[in-house]
Amino acid sequence: MLTAENLRKSYAGVEALRGVSFEVRPGEVVGLVGENGAGKSTLMRLLAGTQRPSGGRILRDGQPVSLASPRDANAMGIAMVFQEQSLILNLSVAENLFLGQDGEFVRHGLIDRRALRRAALHQLAKVGLDIDPDRRAGELSFAQRQMVELAKALALEDRVDRDLVILLDEPTSVLEQAEIDLLFSRVRDLQSRASFVFVSHRLDEVLAISDRVYVMRDGAVVAEAPASAVTPADLHQMMVGRGVRTEYYLESRQEPPRSDVALAVRGLGQQGAFRDVSFDLHRGEVLGLAGVIGSGREALIRVLFGFERPDAGGMEVEGQAYAPRSPADAVARGLGFVPSERRTEGLVMTLSLGANITLARIREAMTPWGLSRSKEQALARDWISRLGIRTPSADTPCRNLSGGNQQKVVLAKWRTAGSRVLILDHPTRGVDVGAKEEVFRLIRDLCDEGVAILLVADTLEETIGLSHRVLVMRDGAISAELPAPAGGKPEQVRIVEHMV
Repeated sequence: MLTAENLRKSYAGVEALRGVSFEVRPGEVVGLVGENGAGKSTLMRLLAGTQRPSGGRILRDGQPVSLASPRDANAMGIAMVFQEQSLILNLSVAENLFLGQDGEFVRHGLIDRRALRRAALHQLAKVGLDIDPDRRAGELSFAQRQMVELAKALALEDRVDRDLVILLDEPTSVLEQAEIDLLFSRVRDLQSRASFVFVSHRLDEVLAISDRVYVMRDGAVVAEAPASAVTPADLHQMMVGRGVRTEYYLESRQEPPRSDVALAVRGLGQQGAFRDVSFDLHRGEVLGLAGVIGSGREALIRVLFGFERPDAGGMEVEGQAYAPRSPADAVARGLGFVPSERRTEGLVMTLSLGANITLARIREAMTPWGLSRSKEQALARDWISRLGIRTPSADTPCRNLSGGNQQKVVLAKWRTAGSRVLILDHPTRGVDVGAKEEVFRLIRDLCDEGVAILLVADTLEETIGLSHRVLVMRDGAISAELPAPAGGKPEQVRIVEHMV
């Protein structure tokens, strides 16, 4: 159905793809795995028409095609669910679903809103999403927006006369298990008239849903295998050239936290989100926050960093009253925040890697005469080396980096700022297994330096493995506190029973 032959792609002389050949057959799910920077997202963008190849060709049903735009790809029955999401947040869900395709709803020069709404409800039902299609996309949770993205891709089946190829770039990164099960069920239901390319860093999920798997490394395909013939450990070995470390979360480096309290929270509440939250976060401690989406943990960390104001309770930072009116207040008091949506909240994508690293504490790169490019470059080169950031240079715009390398830049920014309390909101989202290990190492390094860390992780396993203690939230309140010392980690089932 879809073939890539010897595809190449270069950015400013740097090869992102080096002769990639790849094919998708009728009615199958093809898994695509590799470390951040391996070339997966670049390949997907070429197939989706958002970028043009530097060489090679793409064939649809055996015929060469030119995909100069997403509209061209859509006309060929190719649609993509983007990792970084492509919804326009100030438009309604319905308007997003039919963006660029709204001509069918025009009556006498005006859009028939009722017809648009009916069509949107039909598409949302395909993914089991019960929301008002007139709501603004920006009002939805990240997980809801991801399901809208999928509905938008599936809407293509009503407009083309051929079987679809749906490109899924990290579609499960923020979904709960029930939503993942629904997605996989929908994929299986559609295999009679669609094929899928499934990109994910969750190797067990790739093997669970895929028929075949391609492995990429350094811009090239290094292996292809039936999913039934390999294990997650096999894929990891192919991706990074070595096996998974036996001590993935570096538990042996987990030292007891210090006695002094970095952040104290007492009776904190925000109407409709959470209530009566109290805890102490010590220097050198990782405090994990566990809970399902809607439990209140996401709202809590945004209040802690000054994005929003609480309605009740109070906070202290290092023994002094703390009531931030904005994130700038939080930064001034020594807090840092690594957001789950790094592209919109963590980085300025058009600025260089070096400029982003010094953004939270620009005085580190200042002289009496203004911004020192040499200081900025020196700081950037230091962090490129320490975190293994893959980039042609410190001047590379962050939009040209892979997801994992973008996340390393966000972490480097807060280390440059000297943050003493660091809030990590899904720090390994969209990050491959090799880069995850580097993030885990950095977390242990930060603890050794006395930094206090509040962690909202992608998985319970990650929460348990990294944390000294775990706070469980349910229905806006803390439902349990469990110690998680080295050598005495709680079972996942103990946490789940307090989550639901």
